[in-house]
Amino acid sequence: MKIKTHGRLRGVALFLVGLMVGGGALYGLGWAGLLPGVGHTDHPQHGAAAPAGASVGVPKYHCPMHPTYTSDRPSDCPICGMKLVAIDTKLVADAGGEGEAAAATAVPPTPGEPWTCPVHPTYTQAEPGACIIDGETLLDARDPVQSARIQWSPSQPDGLTTVHIAPERQQLIGLTTATVVSGPVGRVWRTSGRVAVDETRVRKVNVKVQGFVDALHVDFVGREVKKGEALLEIYSPDLVSAQTELLLAARTDQALASAALGHGPGGAGPTGLVEAARQKLKLWDVPKSLIAKVERTGRVQKTLTLVSPIAGVVTQKNVVQGSPLNPGDAPFEITDLSRVWVVADVYANEIGQVRKGMAASLALQGVPGVFTGEVAFVDPLMDEQKRTVRVRLSFANTDGQLRPGLFGEVTFRTEARDGLRIPADAVLDSGTQQVAFLVQDKGHFKPVVVRTGPAPDGQVEVTAGLQVGDRVVTRAAFLVDSESKLKAALAALTPDHGGAP
Repeated sequence: MKIKTHGRLRGVALFLVGLMVGGGALYGLGWAGLLPGVGHTDHPQHGAAAPAGASVGVPKYHCPMHPTYTSDRPSDCPICGMKLVAIDTKLVADAGGEGEAAAATAVPPTPGEPWTCPVHPTYTQAEPGACIIDGETLLDARDPVQSARIQWSPSQPDGLTTVHIAPERQQLIGLTTATVVSGPVGRVWRTSGRVAVDETRVRKVNVKVQGFVDALHVDFVGREVKKGEALLEIYSPDLVSAQTELLLAARTDQALASAALGHGPGGAGPTGLVEAARQKLKLWDVPKSLIAKVERTGRVQKTLTLVSPIAGVVTQKNVVQGSPLNPGDAPFEITDLSRVWVVADVYANEIGQVRKGMAASLALQGVPGVFTGEVAFVDPLMDEQKRTVRVRLSFANTDGQLRPGLFGEVTFRTEARDGLRIPADAVLDSGTQQVAFLVQDKGHFKPVVVRTGPAPDGQVEVTAGLQVGDRVVTRAAFLVDSESKLKAALAALTPDHGGAP
């Protein structure tokens, strides 16, 4: 029993020694790269020390779901368990300036290091070299001349970087450019408008005496009338009585004058009846010519003719032949359509640009040409339901083509001034900033933050960020933007850029 027990203990010891030797060999093979995943150490975080005797290389693999996790060997992502995929070294080289070599040799930016990127001043290092973000040559911040070239407030937007696109790729994606030019700029915007009657050119024909329509000369709505043209004749017993009173007062004055009281014919008699009778007829809108005719002929006129006060179009007719009339009735409405209003609704964010006297144009469907007018009135109140302000524009309508009720498109134009212009397609608006891609030498495109304003004909005004003569990307700008974002993200994955976990 003693011999068997000793033999069993010896066998167990030999098994443990063999297991330890085999494990060490596998661990060595793993570090040598012959057995992936064994003895593997992921790329340490920026600033963390590598294990003693271990050689940590440039990250060549990253997780497709968590791209910030990188490794120098193929393995599984510890976050989600997915297989790591190879990083495109060419894209990293373009985004980082010098590719793997730059990532392995560049010194992490530290405060106080003088050599600074002229475009990204937050990147510094102790020795001369190239910026790993965009490849720009570092400048010595201690030198006043070089320091003046550093963009301490960089215009390059965050999340984007300068990209290089080969000429054949530019042709493949249809990339085109445009030059920043100086020209007239000003805001142009459009809204709907409705042609309406100019309320200042509407007249009502009314009567001040009771009577009846004896003769109707204008018998339908829409007829054009001239100023002073007869509209209707009214018979009124009160009017006949008033004329009789005038004649009676005139005969009384003549009788008094013949009695040698010293009053000439037609003058104001001692009773003042003639003048009172005249004034009564005048208050009933009886024309002076008719009063003079009654006095001259001594005969009462049966009817009173009402005439049009203006030249225009009959827009209302409220009587027919034989209709009774009472004081205050308006048998006709005459509207002058030689000028009309166009009522437009302007939103609150645009009303600040509208001024009285501002030029505007109107286009109507089915009506050739464009009509020009100006702002006549801006409503001081806002429509709370539509959140718009009503603007009235005045347009000449000599040929009668602007018929009230028609709808059209109103175009407002602010006063033109000189400024820098580029095509609107060249500006990418993210909601928080506006970006354009500046064309540089050898196929490089640099993103710059710009500020824009309105300009006509598909253009935008550039108020900051570009100069006259600069060339910017127009067509395929979205593709260049995507390329720039991708390269900026890949540059952040390099260990010396602080993006690796």
